[in-house]
Amino acid sequence: MAVTIGALLVAAAFVVPHLSLGSVTPLINASPERLRAFADTAPLFGWWQAHVGWGTLPAVLIGAAAVWWGPAVAARLNWRWVPWLTWAVAAAWALSLALIDGWQRGFAGRLTAPHEYLRQVPSVTDIPHALRTFVDRIVDGQPDSWITHVSGHPPGALLTFVWLDRIGLGGGAWAGLLCLLVGTSAAAAIVVTVRTVADEDTARRAAPFLAVAPTAIWVAVSADGYFAGVAAWGIALLALAARRAVRAPELVGAAAGLLLGWSIFLSYGLVLMALPALAVLLTAVDWWAGMRALAPAVLTALAVVAVFVVAGFWWFDGYTLVQQRYWQGIAADRPFQYWSWANLAAVVCAIGLGSVAGIGRAFDRAAILRRPGLYLLVFGALAAILVADLSMLSKAETERIWLPFTVWLPAAGALLPPRSQRWWLAVNVVGALLINHVILTNW
Repeated sequence: MAVTIGALLVAAAFVVPHLSLGSVTPLINASPERLRAFADTAPLFGWWQAHVGWGTLPAVLIGAAAVWWGPAVAARLNWRWVPWLTWAVAAAWALSLALIDGWQRGFAGRLTAPHEYLRQVPSVTDIPHALRTFVDRIVDGQPDSWITHVSGHPPGALLTFVWLDRIGLGGGAWAGLLCLLVGTSAAAAIVVTVRTVADEDTARRAAPFLAVAPTAIWVAVSADGYFAGVAAWGIALLALAARRAVRAPELVGAAAGLLLGWSIFLSYGLVLMALPALAVLLTAVDWWAGMRALAPAVLTALAVVAVFVVAGFWWFDGYTLVQQRYWQGIAADRPFQYWSWANLAAVVCAIGLGSVAGIGRAFDRAAILRRPGLYLLVFGALAAILVADLSMLSKAETERIWLPFTVWLPAAGALLPPRSQRWWLAVNVVGALLINHVILTNW
Protein backbone atom coordinates (compact mmCIF):
# COMPACT_ATOMS: atom_id res chain seq x y z
CA MET A 1 0.00 0.00 0.00
CA ALA A 2 2.79 2.43 0.89
CA VAL A 3 4.63 1.71 -2.36
CA THR A 4 1.45 2.14 -4.40
CA ILE A 5 0.80 5.52 -2.80
CA GLY A 6 4.43 6.54 -3.34
CA ALA A 7 4.40 5.47 -7.00
CA LEU A 8 1.14 7.31 -7.67
CA LEU A 9 2.50 10.42 -5.98
CA VAL A 10 5.60 10.37 -8.19
CA ALA A 11 3.56 9.74 -11.33
CA ALA A 12 1.23 12.63 -10.50
CA ALA A 13 4.15 14.98 -9.82
CA PHE A 14 5.67 14.21 -13.23
CA VAL A 15 2.37 14.39 -15.13
CA VAL A 16 0.62 17.40 -13.54
CA PRO A 17 3.09 20.00 -14.92
CA HIS A 18 1.88 19.10 -18.42
CA LEU A 19 -1.85 19.45 -17.72
CA SER A 20 -2.15 23.27 -17.61
CA LEU A 21 -3.91 23.33 -14.23
CA GLY A 22 -3.31 26.98 -13.40
CA SER A 23 -1.34 27.44 -10.20
CA VAL A 24 -0.97 23.68 -9.72
CA THR A 25 2.23 23.80 -11.71
CA PRO A 26 5.94 23.85 -10.86
CA LEU A 27 6.49 27.38 -12.19
CA ILE A 28 4.20 30.33 -12.86
CA ASN A 29 4.86 33.47 -14.92
CA ALA A 30 7.34 31.48 -16.97
CA SER A 31 8.28 31.39 -20.62
CA PRO A 32 8.89 28.00 -22.28
CA GLU A 33 12.64 28.64 -21.98
CA ARG A 34 12.37 29.34 -18.25
CA LEU A 35 10.18 26.28 -17.74
CA ARG A 36 12.81 24.13 -19.41
CA ALA A 37 15.60 25.71 -17.37
CA PHE A 38 13.95 25.30 -13.97
CA ALA A 39 11.14 22.73 -14.26
CA ASP A 40 11.94 20.43 -17.18
CA THR A 41 11.88 17.30 -15.00
CA ALA A 42 9.79 18.52 -12.07
CA PRO A 43 9.55 17.42 -9.29
CA LEU A 44 13.30 16.78 -9.71
CA PHE A 45 15.67 19.54 -10.81
CA GLY A 46 17.30 18.52 -14.06
CA TRP A 47 16.76 17.97 -17.78
CA TRP A 48 15.53 15.01 -19.80
CA GLN A 49 18.61 13.52 -21.42
CA ALA A 50 19.19 9.80 -21.80
CA HIS A 51 22.91 9.21 -21.45
CA VAL A 52 25.62 6.83 -20.27
CA GLY A 53 29.12 7.54 -19.06
CA TRP A 54 32.27 6.19 -17.48
CA GLY A 55 30.36 5.51 -14.28
CA THR A 56 27.64 3.39 -15.89
CA LEU A 57 29.38 0.01 -15.73
CA PRO A 58 30.82 0.45 -12.20
CA ALA A 59 27.43 1.67 -10.93
CA VAL A 60 25.63 -1.34 -12.42
CA LEU A 61 28.23 -3.75 -10.99
CA ILE A 62 28.20 -2.15 -7.53
CA GLY A 63 24.40 -2.13 -7.44
CA ALA A 64 24.17 -5.74 -8.60
CA ALA A 65 26.79 -6.88 -6.08
CA ALA A 66 25.01 -5.07 -3.26
CA VAL A 67 21.72 -6.75 -4.16
CA TRP A 68 23.18 -10.22 -4.63
CA TRP A 69 25.75 -10.36 -1.80
CA GLY A 70 25.03 -7.31 0.35
CA PRO A 71 22.56 -8.79 2.87
CA ALA A 72 24.64 -11.97 3.34
CA VAL A 73 27.93 -10.09 3.76
CA ALA A 74 26.38 -7.60 6.18
CA ALA A 75 24.96 -10.47 8.24
CA ARG A 76 28.24 -12.42 8.53
CA LEU A 77 31.01 -9.84 8.51
CA ASN A 78 32.77 -8.99 11.77
CA TRP A 79 30.82 -6.06 13.16
CA ARG A 80 33.75 -3.66 13.37
CA TRP A 81 34.02 -3.78 9.57
CA VAL A 82 30.34 -3.26 8.79
CA PRO A 83 30.31 0.56 9.12
CA TRP A 84 33.58 0.83 7.19
CA LEU A 85 32.36 -1.39 4.35
CA THR A 86 29.03 0.45 4.24
CA TRP A 87 30.90 3.74 3.89
CA ALA A 88 33.27 2.36 1.23
CA VAL A 89 30.44 0.95 -0.87
CA ALA A 90 28.39 4.14 -0.44
CA ALA A 91 31.35 6.24 -1.63
CA ALA A 92 32.03 4.01 -4.65
CA TRP A 93 28.32 3.95 -5.51
CA ALA A 94 27.98 7.73 -5.27
CA LEU A 95 31.13 8.37 -7.30
CA SER A 96 30.02 5.93 -10.00
CA LEU A 97 26.63 7.61 -10.26
CA ALA A 98 28.30 11.01 -10.56
CA LEU A 99 30.64 9.79 -13.29
CA ILE A 100 27.68 8.72 -15.42
CA ASP A 101 27.53 12.44 -16.23
CA GLY A 102 31.29 12.56 -16.88
CA TRP A 103 34.29 13.69 -14.80
CA GLN A 104 33.93 17.43 -15.37
CA ARG A 105 30.17 17.74 -15.67
CA GLY A 106 29.37 15.09 -13.09
CA PHE A 107 32.08 15.65 -10.48
CA ALA A 108 34.91 18.18 -10.79
CA GLY A 109 32.81 20.99 -12.23
CA ARG A 110 29.67 20.67 -10.17
CA LEU A 111 30.71 23.03 -7.36
CA THR A 112 32.23 25.61 -9.70
CA ALA A 113 28.88 26.63 -11.23
CA PRO A 114 28.02 30.38 -11.17
CA HIS A 115 25.78 30.18 -8.08
CA GLU A 116 27.97 27.78 -6.08
CA TYR A 117 30.27 28.44 -3.12
CA LEU A 118 33.55 28.10 -4.99
CA ARG A 119 32.77 31.12 -7.15
CA GLN A 120 32.71 33.24 -3.97
CA VAL A 121 35.88 31.81 -2.39
CA PRO A 122 38.36 34.17 -4.18
CA SER A 123 36.47 37.22 -2.87
CA VAL A 124 37.03 36.22 0.79
CA THR A 125 40.41 37.74 1.50
CA ASP A 126 39.64 38.71 5.10
CA ILE A 127 37.64 36.08 7.00
CA PRO A 128 36.90 38.21 10.13
CA HIS A 129 35.60 41.03 7.92
CA ALA A 130 33.51 38.58 5.88
CA LEU A 131 31.86 37.30 9.07
CA ARG A 132 31.23 40.80 10.46
CA THR A 133 29.56 41.92 7.25
CA PHE A 134 27.95 38.60 6.31
CA VAL A 135 24.34 39.58 7.07
CA ASP A 136 24.73 42.91 5.26
CA ARG A 137 25.32 41.04 2.00
CA ILE A 138 22.46 38.51 2.16
CA VAL A 139 19.62 40.49 0.58
CA ASP A 140 19.79 40.75 -3.20
CA GLY A 141 20.29 44.16 -4.76
CA GLN A 142 23.26 45.21 -2.64
CA PRO A 143 26.40 46.12 -4.63
CA ASP A 144 28.32 43.25 -3.07
CA SER A 145 25.52 40.72 -2.38
CA TRP A 146 26.59 37.14 -1.92
CA ILE A 147 25.86 34.75 -4.76
CA THR A 148 22.78 32.54 -4.42
CA HIS A 149 24.06 29.59 -2.41
CA VAL A 150 26.25 31.66 -0.11
CA SER A 151 23.43 34.09 0.70
CA GLY A 152 21.03 31.22 1.37
CA HIS A 153 23.18 29.61 4.06
CA PRO A 154 25.00 30.63 7.23
CA PRO A 155 28.71 31.38 6.84
CA GLY A 156 29.94 27.94 7.91
CA ALA A 157 29.30 26.55 4.44
CA LEU A 158 31.39 29.20 2.71
CA LEU A 159 34.09 29.03 5.41
CA THR A 160 34.52 25.31 4.78
CA PHE A 161 35.48 25.86 1.16
CA VAL A 162 37.58 28.92 1.99
CA TRP A 163 39.59 26.88 4.51
CA LEU A 164 39.93 24.06 2.01
CA ASP A 165 41.35 26.52 -0.48
CA ARG A 166 43.68 28.04 2.14
CA ILE A 167 45.33 24.68 2.82
CA GLY A 168 46.03 24.20 -0.87
CA LEU A 169 43.04 22.03 -1.82
CA GLY A 170 41.22 24.54 -3.96
CA GLY A 171 39.08 23.81 -6.99
CA GLY A 172 36.05 21.72 -7.80
CA ALA A 173 37.67 18.29 -7.59
CA TRP A 174 38.88 18.71 -4.00
CA ALA A 175 35.61 20.32 -2.92
CA GLY A 176 33.70 17.48 -4.58
CA LEU A 177 35.88 14.90 -2.84
CA LEU A 178 35.16 16.49 0.54
CA CYS A 179 31.41 16.39 -0.11
CA LEU A 180 31.64 12.83 -1.40
CA LEU A 181 33.61 11.44 1.55
CA VAL A 182 31.80 13.30 4.31
CA GLY A 183 28.40 12.85 2.68
CA THR A 184 28.73 9.10 2.16
CA SER A 185 30.10 8.67 5.68
CA ALA A 186 26.51 9.37 6.78
CA ALA A 187 25.75 5.75 5.82
CA ALA A 188 28.29 4.52 8.39
CA ALA A 189 27.00 6.99 10.99
CA ILE A 190 23.44 5.74 10.53
CA VAL A 191 24.52 2.09 10.80
CA VAL A 192 26.25 2.95 14.09
CA THR A 193 23.17 4.83 15.29
CA VAL A 194 20.77 2.02 14.41
CA ARG A 195 22.93 -0.53 16.24
CA THR A 196 23.04 1.78 19.26
CA VAL A 197 19.33 2.55 19.55
CA ALA A 198 18.00 -0.78 18.23
CA ASP A 199 20.32 -3.80 17.95
CA GLU A 200 23.12 -5.19 15.83
CA ASP A 201 20.94 -7.44 13.67
CA THR A 202 18.77 -4.49 12.68
CA ALA A 203 21.84 -2.42 11.83
CA ARG A 204 23.20 -5.25 9.67
CA ARG A 205 19.90 -5.46 7.78
CA ALA A 206 19.91 -1.70 7.25
CA ALA A 207 23.50 -1.54 5.97
CA PRO A 208 22.89 -2.63 2.33
CA PHE A 209 20.00 -0.19 1.95
CA LEU A 210 22.21 2.64 3.22
CA ALA A 211 25.20 1.62 1.10
CA VAL A 212 23.37 1.88 -2.24
CA ALA A 213 20.67 4.41 -1.41
CA PRO A 214 19.39 6.54 -4.31
CA THR A 215 20.22 9.64 -2.22
CA ALA A 216 23.80 9.10 -3.47
CA ILE A 217 22.79 10.79 -6.74
CA TRP A 218 22.69 14.13 -4.90
CA VAL A 219 25.31 13.45 -2.24
CA ALA A 220 27.91 13.46 -5.03
CA VAL A 221 28.44 16.23 -5.58
CA SER A 222 26.60 18.84 -3.48
CA ALA A 223 27.42 20.75 -0.33
CA ASP A 224 24.20 19.37 1.16
CA GLY A 225 25.84 15.95 1.13
CA TYR A 226 28.59 17.39 3.33
CA PHE A 227 25.93 18.92 5.60
CA ALA A 228 24.18 15.55 5.85
CA GLY A 229 27.38 13.77 6.89
CA VAL A 230 28.19 16.27 9.63
CA ALA A 231 24.66 16.12 11.05
CA ALA A 232 24.51 12.32 10.86
CA TRP A 233 27.68 11.92 12.92
CA GLY A 234 26.31 14.43 15.43
CA ILE A 235 23.22 12.26 15.89
CA ALA A 236 25.32 9.08 16.01
CA LEU A 237 27.52 10.46 18.80
CA LEU A 238 24.47 11.68 20.71
CA ALA A 239 22.97 8.19 20.48
CA LEU A 240 26.17 6.60 21.81
CA ALA A 241 26.18 9.03 24.71
CA ALA A 242 22.47 8.66 25.51
CA ARG A 243 22.65 4.87 25.44
CA ARG A 244 25.92 4.96 27.41
CA ALA A 245 27.51 2.73 24.78
CA VAL A 246 30.92 4.40 25.19
CA ARG A 247 33.36 4.79 28.07
CA ALA A 248 33.05 8.58 28.33
CA PRO A 249 29.45 9.44 27.41
CA GLU A 250 29.73 13.05 28.58
CA LEU A 251 32.75 13.64 26.33
CA VAL A 252 31.01 11.96 23.39
CA GLY A 253 27.90 14.04 24.10
CA ALA A 254 30.06 17.17 23.95
CA ALA A 255 31.44 16.05 20.56
CA ALA A 256 27.87 15.51 19.35
CA GLY A 257 26.97 19.05 20.36
CA LEU A 258 30.04 20.38 18.57
CA LEU A 259 28.99 18.74 15.28
CA LEU A 260 25.31 19.61 15.62
CA GLY A 261 26.20 23.17 16.61
CA TRP A 262 28.44 23.48 13.55
CA SER A 263 25.71 22.00 11.36
CA ILE A 264 23.28 24.86 12.01
CA PHE A 265 25.96 27.21 10.67
CA LEU A 266 26.08 25.13 7.50
CA SER A 267 22.36 25.31 6.78
CA TYR A 268 19.55 27.12 8.57
CA GLY A 269 17.27 24.14 7.96
CA LEU A 270 19.44 21.89 10.10
CA VAL A 271 17.82 23.23 13.26
CA LEU A 272 15.25 20.57 12.35
CA MET A 273 17.84 17.91 13.24
CA ALA A 274 16.51 18.58 16.73
CA LEU A 275 13.70 16.16 15.84
CA PRO A 276 15.97 13.15 15.08
CA ALA A 277 18.02 14.20 18.12
CA LEU A 278 14.87 14.05 20.25
CA ALA A 279 14.13 10.60 18.84
CA VAL A 280 17.58 9.45 19.93
CA LEU A 281 17.18 10.91 23.43
CA LEU A 282 13.87 9.07 23.82
CA THR A 283 15.82 5.81 23.47
CA ALA A 284 18.21 6.72 26.32
CA VAL A 285 18.88 4.16 29.03
CA ASP A 286 16.90 6.32 31.44
CA TRP A 287 16.02 9.95 32.02
CA TRP A 288 19.27 10.68 33.81
CA ALA A 289 21.37 9.14 31.04
CA GLY A 290 19.55 11.27 28.49
CA MET A 291 20.23 14.44 30.46
CA ARG A 292 23.89 13.52 30.96
CA ALA A 293 24.22 13.22 27.19
CA LEU A 294 22.15 16.32 26.41
CA ALA A 295 23.79 18.74 28.84
CA PRO A 296 27.34 18.66 27.39
CA ALA A 297 25.88 18.58 23.88
CA VAL A 298 23.94 21.79 24.53
CA LEU A 299 26.96 23.46 26.12
CA THR A 300 29.29 22.77 23.20
CA ALA A 301 26.61 23.72 20.67
CA LEU A 302 26.20 27.04 22.50
CA ALA A 303 29.97 27.45 22.44
CA VAL A 304 29.87 27.23 18.64
CA VAL A 305 27.12 29.85 18.59
CA ALA A 306 29.19 32.06 20.91
CA VAL A 307 32.22 31.88 18.59
CA PHE A 308 30.15 33.12 15.68
CA VAL A 309 28.56 35.85 17.80
CA VAL A 310 31.99 37.10 18.88
CA ALA A 311 33.07 36.98 15.21
CA GLY A 312 30.12 39.21 14.32
CA PHE A 313 27.46 36.84 12.94
CA TRP A 314 24.13 36.41 14.72
CA TRP A 315 22.24 33.36 13.44
CA PHE A 316 18.75 34.82 13.83
CA ASP A 317 19.63 37.95 11.85
CA GLY A 318 20.87 35.75 9.03
CA TYR A 319 17.76 33.56 9.16
CA THR A 320 15.45 36.57 9.00
CA LEU A 321 17.24 38.12 6.04
CA VAL A 322 17.61 34.86 4.14
CA GLN A 323 13.82 34.53 4.07
CA GLN A 324 13.70 37.92 2.37
CA ARG A 325 16.35 36.81 -0.13
CA TYR A 326 14.44 33.56 -0.70
CA TRP A 327 11.30 35.36 -1.80
CA GLN A 328 13.32 37.72 -4.00
CA GLY A 329 14.29 34.80 -6.20
CA ILE A 330 12.54 32.04 -8.11
CA ALA A 331 10.68 30.85 -5.00
CA ALA A 332 8.05 33.52 -5.65
CA ASP A 333 7.18 31.75 -8.90
CA ARG A 334 7.09 28.25 -7.42
CA PRO A 335 3.49 27.81 -6.18
CA PHE A 336 2.86 25.93 -2.95
CA GLN A 337 -0.21 24.34 -4.55
CA TYR A 338 2.15 22.08 -6.48
CA TRP A 339 5.32 21.89 -4.42
CA SER A 340 3.59 21.14 -1.09
CA TRP A 341 3.05 17.58 -2.32
CA ALA A 342 5.52 17.38 -5.20
CA ASN A 343 8.32 17.88 -2.66
CA LEU A 344 7.26 14.57 -1.14
CA ALA A 345 7.34 12.94 -4.56
CA ALA A 346 10.95 14.13 -4.85
CA VAL A 347 11.63 12.45 -1.50
CA VAL A 348 10.25 9.18 -2.85
CA CYS A 349 12.61 9.45 -5.83
CA ALA A 350 15.52 10.23 -3.52
CA ILE A 351 15.03 7.32 -1.12
CA GLY A 352 13.58 4.72 -3.52
CA LEU A 353 10.37 2.72 -3.40
CA GLY A 354 12.15 -0.01 -1.45
CA SER A 355 12.69 2.47 1.37
CA VAL A 356 9.05 3.55 1.09
CA ALA A 357 8.08 -0.10 1.60
CA GLY A 358 10.12 -0.11 4.80
CA ILE A 359 8.53 3.12 6.00
CA GLY A 360 5.13 1.54 5.40
CA ARG A 361 6.03 -1.09 7.98
CA ALA A 362 7.15 1.50 10.54
CA PHE A 363 3.58 2.21 11.65
CA ASP A 364 3.29 -0.92 13.77
CA ARG A 365 2.26 0.01 17.29
CA ALA A 366 3.10 -3.34 18.85
CA ALA A 367 6.56 -3.40 17.26
CA ILE A 368 7.21 0.19 18.32
CA LEU A 369 6.39 -0.64 21.93
CA ARG A 370 8.67 -3.71 21.87
CA ARG A 371 11.74 -2.07 20.30
CA PRO A 372 11.23 1.61 19.43
CA GLY A 373 14.77 2.61 18.37
CA LEU A 374 14.71 2.45 14.56
CA TYR A 375 11.05 3.43 14.43
CA LEU A 376 11.75 6.64 16.34
CA LEU A 377 14.64 7.49 14.01
CA VAL A 378 12.37 7.08 10.99
CA PHE A 379 9.64 9.17 12.58
CA GLY A 380 12.15 11.87 13.54
CA ALA A 381 13.37 12.17 9.94
CA LEU A 382 9.79 12.16 8.60
CA ALA A 383 8.78 14.86 11.08
CA ALA A 384 11.71 17.05 10.01
CA ILE A 385 10.67 16.67 6.36
CA LEU A 386 7.05 17.53 7.16
CA VAL A 387 8.00 20.68 9.07
CA ALA A 388 10.41 21.72 6.30
CA ASP A 389 7.66 21.22 3.73
CA LEU A 390 5.06 23.23 5.62
CA SER A 391 7.52 26.09 6.19
CA MET A 392 7.24 26.95 2.47
CA LEU A 393 10.99 27.64 2.54
CA SER A 394 11.77 24.47 0.59
CA LYS A 395 9.97 24.49 -2.73
CA ALA A 396 11.74 22.36 -5.33
CA GLU A 397 15.26 20.92 -5.23
CA THR A 398 14.33 19.07 -2.05
CA GLU A 399 15.97 15.88 -3.33
CA ARG A 400 19.19 17.78 -2.53
CA ILE A 401 18.17 20.25 0.19
CA TRP A 402 16.59 17.60 2.42
CA LEU A 403 19.53 15.16 2.26
CA PRO A 404 20.28 15.58 6.00
CA PHE A 405 16.82 14.10 6.66
CA THR A 406 16.32 11.70 3.74
CA VAL A 407 19.62 9.84 4.24
CA TRP A 408 18.07 8.28 7.35
CA LEU A 409 15.02 6.85 5.62
CA PRO A 410 16.65 3.98 3.64
CA ALA A 411 17.43 2.41 7.03
CA ALA A 412 13.70 1.59 7.18
CA GLY A 413 14.52 -1.25 4.77
CA ALA A 414 15.63 -3.18 7.86
CA LEU A 415 11.97 -3.41 8.87
CA LEU A 416 11.07 -5.44 5.79
CA PRO A 417 10.73 -9.25 5.99
CA PRO A 418 14.14 -10.87 5.37
CA ARG A 419 12.81 -12.90 2.43
CA SER A 420 11.85 -9.74 0.51
CA GLN A 421 14.74 -7.44 1.40
CA ARG A 422 16.86 -8.33 -1.63
CA TRP A 423 13.89 -7.59 -3.90
CA TRP A 424 13.27 -4.14 -2.41
CA LEU A 425 16.99 -3.40 -2.43
CA ALA A 426 16.97 -4.15 -6.18
CA VAL A 427 14.04 -1.77 -6.65
CA ASN A 428 16.10 1.02 -5.05
CA VAL A 429 19.15 0.28 -7.17
CA VAL A 430 17.22 0.11 -10.43
CA GLY A 431 15.36 3.32 -9.56
CA ALA A 432 18.61 5.19 -8.90
CA LEU A 433 20.19 3.94 -12.12
CA LEU A 434 17.10 4.87 -14.11
CA ILE A 435 16.96 8.41 -12.73
CA ASN A 436 20.67 9.02 -13.23
CA HIS A 437 20.66 7.71 -16.82
CA VAL A 438 17.45 9.36 -18.02
CA ILE A 439 17.70 12.72 -16.22
CA LEU A 440 20.73 14.97 -16.26
CA THR A 441 20.41 16.19 -12.68
CA ASN A 442 21.52 19.68 -11.76
CA TRP A 443 23.41 18.17 -8.81
